[in-house]
Amino acid sequence: MRTDHERQTADPITFRQESFDLRLEWGEAGVRALAPHCDVVVIVDVLSFSSCVDVAAARGARVYPYPLHDAGAAALAASLGALLAGPRGGPGYWLSPHSLLDIPPGTRLVLPSPNGSALSLAAGDTPVLTGCLRNARAVAAAVAGYGHRVAVIAAGERWPAGGLRPAWEDLVGAGAIIAHLPGAPSPEARAARAAYADAYPDLPRLLAECGSGREIIERGFAHDVALAAEVDVSAAAPTLVEGAFVDRAV
Repeated sequence: MRTDHERQTADPITFRQESFDLRLEWGEAGVRALAPHCDVVVIVDVLSFSSCVDVAAARGARVYPYPLHDAGAAALAASLGALLAGPRGGPGYWLSPHSLLDIPPGTRLVLPSPNGSALSLAAGDTPVLTGCLRNARAVAAAVAGYGHRVAVIAAGERWPAGGLRPAWEDLVGAGAIIAHLPGAPSPEARAARAAYADAYPDLPRLLAECGSGREIIERGFAHDVALAAEVDVSAAAPTLVEGAFVDRAV
């Protein structure tokens, strides 16, 4: 058995999944491991960043990801002449797909998120899209134009004490996108695709019953979970361009 030191100093090449076209990893460490060695990165944060961006971009809005809801987010919004998404349940727009259903075309929105936003900004020079269940097919079609080496990143969530919590919904959302992509999948990507195939017949119920879904429903936002559970209802392919996600569907 390897020691903790051996795990920490393991050759990162081992984890690049370089023998495969379609690759799957988790969180910010996954982005940093795969992005420099892939043609495109897809961030999957089903509940709720990616679903929010899909809804807003489909209506012609520009969404600026930002990792924290702090003074920096407010300063960025002011510099862009943009709106700042507030806390869930407050006035205006927030990290909630339902709150964005009527956002006007051309709106600029800074959307803080410690998961999806932070990961979107971690890919360096590699092109970034964000996908979810709602736009899996459209995102896969757009991704194909960048090259065959695709890094799909399941965002996951955070435990209250810190640390990555792998989230069922992001594994399934990643699998929905991978299912539409050509190329050889890594074992990790195959597992995501299989999870999606297993969940597909009963997705709305399962999304409502997974840990993240239950948390949102218990806070009174069941409509957000229902919107996120819709599969391939959107033709948007949100792509990060000059700091903002805009629809670049094929």
